[in-house]
Amino acid sequence: MVRALVNRFPNSAAVAEQVALDLFSFVRETLERKDRVDIALTGGTVGIATLAAASQLPFNDLDLSRIHIWWGDERYVEADSLDRNAVQARNAWLRTLGITDENIHEFPSSESGLTVSEAAQKFNEEFLESGIHFDLMLMGMGPDGHIASLFPGKDNWKTTVAVTYEENSPKPPSQRLSFSYAEINNSNQIWFTVAGSDKAAAVAVAFGDDPESLPVGRARGKEKTVWYVDQTAGNLVWGC
Repeated sequence: MVRALVNRFPNSAAVAEQVALDLFSFVRETLERKDRVDIALTGGTVGIATLAAASQLPFNDLDLSRIHIWWGDERYVEADSLDRNAVQARNAWLRTLGITDENIHEFPSSESGLTVSEAAQKFNEEFLESGIHFDLMLMGMGPDGHIASLFPGKDNWKTTVAVTYEENSPKPPSQRLSFSYAEINNSNQIWFTVAGSDKAAAVAVAFGDDPESLPVGRARGKEKTVWYVDQTAGNLVWGC
């Protein structure tokens, strides 16, 4: 991993708390110089813990009409399924955030009546019409080194469209929608939030000689890439 800033923490709770604090500062500072800020959230244990920590911060003191929320990927299931990253995010944070639904950009659900490939095409068109790129994308990482719904050994990382899909995910649910590397790497900043001993081997690859052998090693922000890593996840690289 080239030109990445690494922040190390004793445990996953400390990771979530610091990312939430940094997220608040990032949004506030971005709104001082831009008309709007576009943030892509992530799911997973640490990602949702980060949003729960964010719910305790004074985001409602900011101009919420200029904050737009997206997700890096989504499970293609029913709109109210607890498997959806968006549902988990609403429960952890967005319900306490006075942001209007028109500023919350969810991926389609399986109730749309579209196949997963059709849903990806539809959302890709809507995203392109928005004309934005992400100011910040929050990303988790799986033990296998996957990010968003871009998994090792899959071909969807090669696409040049902004939104792609996965029909047979190695972890359930099988159907997913995801932003592609083409769009992920258009993000001004990418922050990885990684915790747990099961992530240590993938972190070691990401900071080793062949990082692009895993999906996580192919993602980098245009301006900055930041890692927030707990002790167990970083043990093989830093012995921390």
